[in-house]
Amino acid sequence: MSNISKEVLRDYIKEQNFTSANDVLSAMKEMFRDVLQEALESEMDTQLGYDRYEVSEKQTPNSRNGYSRKTVKSELGKVELNIPRDRNGEFEPKIVPKHQRNITGIEDKVMALYAAGMTTRDISEQVKNLYDVEISAEMVSNITNRIMPIVAEWQNRPLEKTYSFVFMDAIHYKVRDDKQIIIKAAYVVLGVNMDGEKEVLGIWVGANESSKFWLSVLNDLRNRGMQDVLVFCVDGLNGFKEAIGAVYPFAKIQRCIIHQLRASMKYIPYKDKKAFVGDLKAVYGAVNEDAAYENLQYAKGKWGKKYPNAIKSWEDNWDNLITFFAFPEYIRKIMYTTNAIESLNSQFRKVTKTKLIFPNDDSLMKMLYLATEKISRKWTRVYLDWDLVVSQLNILFGEVLRKEA
Repeated sequence: MSNISKEVLRDYIKEQNFTSANDVLSAMKEMFRDVLQEALESEMDTQLGYDRYEVSEKQTPNSRNGYSRKTVKSELGKVELNIPRDRNGEFEPKIVPKHQRNITGIEDKVMALYAAGMTTRDISEQVKNLYDVEISAEMVSNITNRIMPIVAEWQNRPLEKTYSFVFMDAIHYKVRDDKQIIIKAAYVVLGVNMDGEKEVLGIWVGANESSKFWLSVLNDLRNRGMQDVLVFCVDGLNGFKEAIGAVYPFAKIQRCIIHQLRASMKYIPYKDKKAFVGDLKAVYGAVNEDAAYENLQYAKGKWGKKYPNAIKSWEDNWDNLITFFAFPEYIRKIMYTTNAIESLNSQFRKVTKTKLIFPNDDSLMKMLYLATEKISRKWTRVYLDWDLVVSQLNILFGEVLRKEA
């Protein structure tokens, strides 16, 4: 259309005598049908080696054999076409392949709407409103099911040998399972490779969060080629340390300070929360481990008798809470909290908020995978001062990294 002169277009417009935008759309639809029809005729000419009106140039025993009618769905609505046939039945049109009745690219649009968190019923209505194409909610589900082999391939892809940081967390959903609605966990693992690039290493849907399931996840990661992790950043799940130690015994473990803070705050009434948080901030914000321990003892002396469980949780988890003190400030910011994966999970929640209950595990996995693809395309920057980070990691984990070299 871009090659048609303005004069020709103006003559065409005068000839059509348009009175509304719908008239223009109808004319475009007719023009689209005509161009498509001529493209099919041209394909047949190429197949047979002669123009339909130049029989004298025919050099093949094969010949045209009429037409078969076909209705296809397009972005301009339904279009009636006459598909040329040849006597030998050899003609295979490329522009509108056999058995294809949808030329809108509508499947890609369905995938995009599904990835944005729309329900199958909403997508069906949206497609009808936009393109005047009827697709049922069941058809939407069938279209999105076609990506499951891609999801499986992504979930089993080989991984790099070494990751600098790996964040692990779970997000919970209601899923229908054997006619019951149960809470399931989507186990999410986010890795940072040695170039400072983030990557979702995998998503696993399983029973409610447990260290036993996390162990199977870790074994899966190792079987896919992830031989070493320098630092794991995790929440406060019991048994996490043991599960990691069983698969990656040389890795450092940093328990998320924010998770720890939340866990201890549940013991503190509102009137004391602000003061208590201030004293704990002096612990995890200290310049080094010795100062942090000294500040914890101060907090214990002040609050220990009144709220013993809150203080005890810091003492019980101390070894995994102080890992980040061995690193400079620019690395501490990366590892002392699982913010990186919590940010990812918050975006998952945005796209899944319309789905109160998922009909099965695959339905949940499809939506999380499509959301991951969309989100990860925006991850174009590495962490700040990454050259400095790598220099420190090479010193602190020299033995592990030399083994991988």
